[in-house]
Amino acid sequence: CVTSDVQAACQDTTVTQELLKEGFHRDLLVKVELGEDAGGCAVAARTHLPAGVYVDPYELATLQQHNLTKAVLIPDAIDVEAPEYAASALTLVLFLEADPLCPRCFRAAVPLHARYHRPATGTQEALVLLESPEVLLCCCHHGHLAAECWEPAEVEAPCLAEGNDPCQWHSTTHRPAREELVLEVPVGLREHSSLVCAVTLLTTLLCASLILAATCKHGHFS
Repeated sequence: CVTSDVQAACQDTTVTQELLKEGFHRDLLVKVELGEDAGGCAVAARTHLPAGVYVDPYELATLQQHNLTKAVLIPDAIDVEAPEYAASALTLVLFLEADPLCPRCFRAAVPLHARYHRPATGTQEALVLLESPEVLLCCCHHGHLAAECWEPAEVEAPCLAEGNDPCQWHSTTHRPAREELVLEVPVGLREHSSLVCAVTLLTTLLCASLILAATCKHGHFS
């Protein structure tokens, strides 16, 4: 493990996140720029995902098998079919890759999916607030971390996404001003509930009648 002083002025650590693509299935891109070069240290971003969004653990496992991303989900058992009002929040620890063009820059992306929400009144969008991630650092020699900028953090993840070696993570004690990200999720209107129920019922009865008629006409009964 390469050692280096991480005497970063913590107010200089910046975090940005973006949502790529459109619709219910997006990519969450996280970028971190540290105050100084963190050579030899593992860098991660810990973010709390509200109930309105989730990361598919099966999709994540496939991506990790192909070394396309590294992340840890807490908890790791997730109901991907649950709607927003029946789901719970998650914690995502996303391991960041170094940017070859910038020694202090790290980035990573992970697929993010929106859950179905209850119908709303007067609006066709539900807002899901994504808080700014927490920057985490794990170095072989903890004494090189500036005590005024970093403090020990409780993180249920190894230094690397692979392996189970114990590790002491550190987080920035001073959080710089960062904007939160808002995801707009399309929802139905409550005032359309009666119409939707009526159309659904009629469609179901029509389809059931057609199936019954085809069965009586072409079926062989003993």
